[in-house]
Formats: sequence, structure tokens, C-alpha cells
Amino acid sequence: MPIDLAEVCARHYAWRCGWTEGVRADLTRADLTRVDLAGADLRDANLTDANLTRAHLWDADLTRADLTGADLRGANLTDANLTGADLTRANLTGADLSGADLTGATGLAYQIPQEGELVVWKYTTGGPVKLRIPPEARRTASIVGRKCRAEFATVLEGEGDSTLDAAGPTIHYAPGLTVRPDSYDPDPRVECSHGIHFYLTREEC
Repeated sequence: MPIDLAEVCARHYAWRCGWTEGVRADLTRADLTRVDLAGADLRDANLTDANLTRAHLWDADLTRADLTGADLRGANLTDANLTGADLTRANLTGADLSGADLTGATGLAYQIPQEGELVVWKYTTGGPVKLRIPPEARRTASIVGRKCRAEFATVLEGEGDSTLDAAGPTIHYAPGLTVRPDSYDPDPRVECSHGIHFYLTREEC
């Protein structure tokens, strides 16, 4: 049976206001693929295991929403309010979280160690190269995938004498070199941005 989202949102609003006819939005396991919920007030809504693939949630208020297990691949969450939302097991691969407020959100994807050195891997035009991320180099993982990036890195091993960044022929990765990007973006909400990109394992690379 198709979901009448207008009615769900209206009754949810009434529930938020404490009106007798109000009902909390329960969209558990609902198929909301590509749905347009831009600007919607879904504070405290239950979206457990909902399919929100490529959903348009620009400027939506998802404060304290239960998004446990939700499929948010490719969703537009630009400027969305996710304060206190539960994102445990949520799939945010490819989601746009530009400007989103994630204050107090729980269950976000892994983050890499912020202290000490890391030995990691990067794929280049010449194949995988092993990198050392020095202790003083800033680094971050993306909450929407497993790609990481650092402020700078030292090349430990390469498949050839010299390789190029697979994303653009501007940085040479040759053993012994310290490589630096044009700038470094520490924002974990963005998967692809300025920095030396890498993965934690050779297999992922």
C-alpha cells in the first residue's frame, strides 16, 4: 500500500505539537527511494531500516530521528539537521552531507587514529603504493565511505620508480618522497576532497 507522506508528516507535526490526533511518524522499512522530503520536519521520527536511497532530504530536520540501518546511499542531506540522530548501521555511501549538522549524532562510521603514525595504501597509475602518515600530519576518514585523506605523507614503497596519482597527474609517488596536496580538507562529511587520499589496507586500495 503506497505511503501518503503528506498525511504522515501532517500527523507527525500534530504529534510534535501534542495534539490528540497526532501520531509519531513510523516509516520503519519503508521504501522511500528518491522521495522528496526537502525541508520536512521529521524530528524524532522512526526511520529504522528505511530505504532512502537517493532521497532528497535537503534542509530536512531529522533531529533525534532513528535512522538505524537506514539506506541513505546517494541521498542529498545538504544542510540537514541530524543533531542527536541515531545513524547506527546506516549506509551513507555517496550521501551529500555538505553543511549538515551532525552534533551529537551516534553510530557514525569509523574514524582513524588521530595520534601516532599510520602505514597505509594508495592506488596510483603504477599500482598500489605504501605510504607513511607521520604523527604530525593531520588526517581524517570519511563518514560516508572508507576512503581517508591526510595533510601529507611519505612514500615507502611503489610498484615502479615513479607513479602518478590515479585521480590526477599532479603528484608523483616515488619511494622516499614526501608528497603534499594543494591543500587539506579535514571535514569528515566529504568523501572526496583536498588531501592525500588513502585506504587502511592494500585490499581496499
